Amino acid sequence: MPYSVQITEGIKIKVEPGFRDDLSQIENHSFIFNYRVTVTNTNNFSVQLLLRDWYIFDSLSEIRIVSGEGVIGQQPILKPGESFSYTSGCDLNSEVGFMKGYYTFKRLDDDELFRVTVPIFNLEFPAKLN
Repeated sequence: MPYSVQITEGIKIKVEPGFRDDLSQIENHSFIFNYRVTVTNTNNFSVQLLLRDWYIFDSLSEIRIVSGEGVIGQQPILKPGESFSYTSGCDLNSEVGFMKGYYTFKRLDDDELFRVTVPIFNLEFPAKLN
């Protein structure tokens, strides 16, 4: 699956989704996806990722909104030029969907909060694309 990249307020977000054939149960309409996110601070000041807000679109279900503190239980601090990567997952009831969202960051030099867009990335069962 192709990856998505976007830069907002000097924070570069790269998302690489992938289908989990080993965990999915297609006959039960359970499609499992992983996504790897790499966050890079291109600013000349340090930042901290505080909050996440995800919008999960499934072609056969209601939109789900997932909000919470940090990512995978962490609120990473990124100095200028540093990156942080993590992998998480999502389940769909259909073969096709997508996710998008945003992170709330804090500048550590003045405690200003700002939002960083997570670009839309597709979640697609590979056999559906054939």
